[in-house]
Amino acid sequence: MGIKTALPAAELGLYSLVLSGALAYAGRGLLEASQDGAHRKAFRESVRPGWEYIGRKMDVADFEWVMWFTSFRNVIIFALSGHVLFAKLCTMVAPKLRSWMYAVYGALAVMGTMGPWYLLLLLGHCVGLYVASLLGQPWLCLGLGLASLASFKMDPLISWQSGFVTGTFDLQEVLFHGGSSFTVLRCTSFALESCAHPDRHYSLADLLKYNFYLPFFFFGPIMTFDRFHAQVEPVRREGELWHIRAQAGLSVVAIMAVDIFFHFFYILTIPSDLKFANRLPDSALAGLAYSNLVYDWVKAAVLFGVVNTVACLDHLDPPQPPKCITALYVFAETHFDRGINDWLCKYVYNHIGGEHSAVIPELAATVATFAITTLWLGPCDIVYLWSFLNCFGLNFELWMQKLAEWGPLARIEASLSVQMSRRVRALFGAMNFWAIIMYNLVSLNSLKFTELVARRLLLTGFPQTTLSILFVTYCGVQLVKERERTLALEEEQKQDKEKPE
Repeated sequence: MGIKTALPAAELGLYSLVLSGALAYAGRGLLEASQDGAHRKAFRESVRPGWEYIGRKMDVADFEWVMWFTSFRNVIIFALSGHVLFAKLCTMVAPKLRSWMYAVYGALAVMGTMGPWYLLLLLGHCVGLYVASLLGQPWLCLGLGLASLASFKMDPLISWQSGFVTGTFDLQEVLFHGGSSFTVLRCTSFALESCAHPDRHYSLADLLKYNFYLPFFFFGPIMTFDRFHAQVEPVRREGELWHIRAQAGLSVVAIMAVDIFFHFFYILTIPSDLKFANRLPDSALAGLAYSNLVYDWVKAAVLFGVVNTVACLDHLDPPQPPKCITALYVFAETHFDRGINDWLCKYVYNHIGGEHSAVIPELAATVATFAITTLWLGPCDIVYLWSFLNCFGLNFELWMQKLAEWGPLARIEASLSVQMSRRVRALFGAMNFWAIIMYNLVSLNSLKFTELVARRLLLTGFPQTTLSILFVTYCGVQLVKERERTLALEEEQKQDKEKPE
């Protein structure tokens, strides 16, 4: 009853028509709302002059995005360009010292940005976890790593350690938390891999080369130590240069698309004015909630796309950007940082959950995983709620899967045609899709805005709005399933061709 089941072309065409029309209708509502609210007093701080020659203002509510591409744009370009240049020179002159160049250049960049005392602070954490790795006890390494992470997330230690940063600037807090937290995860990965492979005798130098690789240092993504160590020696893969050029081109296109989008749709500012948001049509409100998650994915894809382009030039195979929210209808595939997801799966989730088919071990695995995720994000009420909801969603999927395998329900599904079974599963996928949106909207926007969306779509809009949006989402899920089916068939055909005759 899987995704290999094909649906009639006419049915898929209908789904495409319904989905396209619904998105266009919701988009028109958002565009009109953005135009009407452009001059509202509540929008004054986050809607600033943009394309003045056509009278368009720009949504600048996301200060990180604005900083990346305004005041810090030249700094980022200069730092990454310097990394690429020195890496190329080192490859030509002394290729065996290339990995050392990564560490030295990265450490100097960190010191120049955050100050020498911050660099010494991170070196202290690195040495502490390296010493723990020499004892060969994984539980000690993981425990010390989590304690180090907690020291950067909770007072009074966070206030004390933030004092090691030299000077003040706009992105100081972001760079402090990013550099510190990723350093702890990388050092923990190193320590755990050292315990798992004591015969390889990893050194402190290996840890420093891994941790101070500049493209990954502040914003990730994180590569586990075993993957980084295996790839750090330069080996150019076939077709890699074409892939790098395509990746760079897509990142530029995405940046331009976001800039254009923010001149017409104020999706980040509108939710901050609940009175104005409450006046939106139901379709526009649903589109607003959906677009907030899509933007967060685009933001992560652009950030990781730029960083990954530089990493690919260094012959690494970094974690790919997260899967687009549009293609997600199961909690098991939901994540906004593939590197963090891989780290958690390798060292916590898979280690405790095993095959993820038993209810109790899966519950223990998800609770442990989201407990660490809560610590990573910074413990607070909204993070507690977000973690609880997503932990529940992940377990609820397994419970429903077990229920579907129960005798009476399994016999009912077996009596259905494979196409009808796919339609039934897509209906549940549509409901799951909106659960994913609502559960993550809590942290990406605000609890009050999430409550507004839930009340309008589920209570005051029932049944017309609720069923309409559910049907549109069902159409989208079916199209995603069709894309997955096509990719699975192409992969099977590729494997068949590679098999020796």
